[in-house]
Amino acid sequence: MIPAHFDYLAPTSVEEALAALGEHGDDAKIIAGGQSLLPVLRMRLNAPEVVIDLGGISSLRGIRDDGDAIVIGAMTTHHAVRDHDLVTEHALLLSKAAAEVADAQIRHRGTFGGALAHADPAGDLGAPALALDAQFVIAGPGGTRTVEAADFFVDLFETAIGDDEILTEVRVPKHTGWGAHYEKFVRVAHQWPIVAVAATVRGSIDEAKVGLTNMGSTPLRASATEQALAGASATEEGVRAAADLAAEGTNPPSDLNGASDYRQHLARVLTGRAVLKAAGS
Repeated sequence: MIPAHFDYLAPTSVEEALAALGEHGDDAKIIAGGQSLLPVLRMRLNAPEVVIDLGGISSLRGIRDDGDAIVIGAMTTHHAVRDHDLVTEHALLLSKAAAEVADAQIRHRGTFGGALAHADPAGDLGAPALALDAQFVIAGPGGTRTVEAADFFVDLFETAIGDDEILTEVRVPKHTGWGAHYEKFVRVAHQWPIVAVAATVRGSIDEAKVGLTNMGSTPLRASATEQALAGASATEEGVRAAADLAAEGTNPPSDLNGASDYRQHLARVLTGRAVLKAAGS
């Protein structure tokens, strides 16, 4: 299907983009890499009058060191996140998850910030960003503000980004030396995960952080599992009891890929695998 007619704007700065967004309001849609928006436009599930393309804003691309955090521009591609030395050294979990996003073509076109702003609970980057306690820098008419990951994901396809705001970058606290693994369960290659688990572990196991993908309307932290893992041994026996708590407080969907209770079972199994692999066992 062909999208409905729309006007196309290509600002070269965040200020220009915000001005365009302010001028056109609800009639406008932001496009980043387009891997989420373009299918929606083609199926005419949304028909904006104006599409504002952020691709020409060079300041939104790149990864830099900022002391105790690394900063990832919103327009940085999944491919760049996967391969960047700063990410693999200080936020290995993001590199592992970015490697599992769809296929190579989408990883080269899709953007880190665009995927997070889209807030699909089955997306591969929300749970890792949540587990790493990322901070989201959002620009609007009144300047910039920073939102913690725990407050960024509000509901299904809904974030803390206002209608007149743009996500500009994501700050990720350094987890240097932490082991990491992203365990994704799919029926066919390149599918959205039926369930996935993002785990990062310090030591063996001094501290663990665990995020869940597609286990509710937003990415979730497996808080009970994290608490139970503190000081646990990196063995199957040592991790099993903590992994069994992973589905606590979750409300996964039921669909053609699996019922809610099946997903909860998967979450427990995949959490055990992810933690053990993150711990190097």
